[in-house]
Amino acid sequence: MAALSVLFLGGTGIISSACSWAAVEQGIEVSVLTRGHASYRPLPPEVDALAADVNDPGSIREAIGERCFDAVVDWLAFTPREVQDRTDLFRGRTGQYVFISSASVYQTPPARSPITESTPLRNPFWEYSRNKIACEDLLVSLYRDEGYPVTVVRPSHTYDRTSVPFHGGWTVVDRMRRGEKIVVHGDGTSLWTLTHHRDFASDFVPLLGHPRTLGEAFHITSDDVLTWDQIAQTLAAAAGVVPDIVHVPSDAIAAADARWGAGLLGDKAHSMIFDNSKVRRFGRRAGGATPFEQGAREIVAWHDEDPARRTVDARLNGVMDALVQRFQP
Repeated sequence: MAALSVLFLGGTGIISSACSWAAVEQGIEVSVLTRGHASYRPLPPEVDALAADVNDPGSIREAIGERCFDAVVDWLAFTPREVQDRTDLFRGRTGQYVFISSASVYQTPPARSPITESTPLRNPFWEYSRNKIACEDLLVSLYRDEGYPVTVVRPSHTYDRTSVPFHGGWTVVDRMRRGEKIVVHGDGTSLWTLTHHRDFASDFVPLLGHPRTLGEAFHITSDDVLTWDQIAQTLAAAAGVVPDIVHVPSDAIAAADARWGAGLLGDKAHSMIFDNSKVRRFGRRAGGATPFEQGAREIVAWHDEDPARRTVDARLNGVMDALVQRFQP
């Protein structure tokens, strides 16, 4: 039997990099199309690396030639126009177009938990999520009208060793290590799901080329649920400190910093717990999931290896200082 052939549009991001390695480990023939820029996340040596501008259909066409694929995974489509261009390009050239959406498309705030794939899609707070919903609407129409071979995958907050799971990234860890107070939205008790990218990949790869995934949507998340205070405390422990937390209402954060606020009001400020039983029917992840205690140690170790990785946002530090001054007990 010939190996499954898969094209990744993008492949060096937090999620796609782990999926590239996991797919190769499963014997899949993986081609990855990127602009060819250097990345902290190198591709497996077995990958067929293609260089092109993913936003230029002509550039993609030139890079892939006359090749067809069992599956095309689009990690880099964020608007309906981009989805339309890609689906037009691969019509008749792939047995499956996998669109990477987002779990932030779900009803926000959620009316009930846990969230399943049948939870309504509605997020009035975040343009990013509304664009993803519009992309999904287009793909549903393509599937219904012509049987276009669509599979939708919705990641939630997925991280790797390079990504601190707080707005501002390393800025928050730097504050904790300097003994400065950090901001946690709300009262710190809302529930959140962090998914290590290796765990996402082990659930994602079995969907590739699977005929019973066509016309379906799946979210892929961890089952490890933490409060935001616990996330801060776990990260601080990995950094060798104890956090000094100041709780700030999400609306106040949004008023002080629109971008930070959009990610809170449109996503992170609401308790999000997911039922992953649907995706697990297609290939339960091997071994246990990665607890955030382990993930936090990986994050701190990676940043500590090179001072250049420990980037601090001076502007955001000022925003946090002002919020701390205003809301500290």
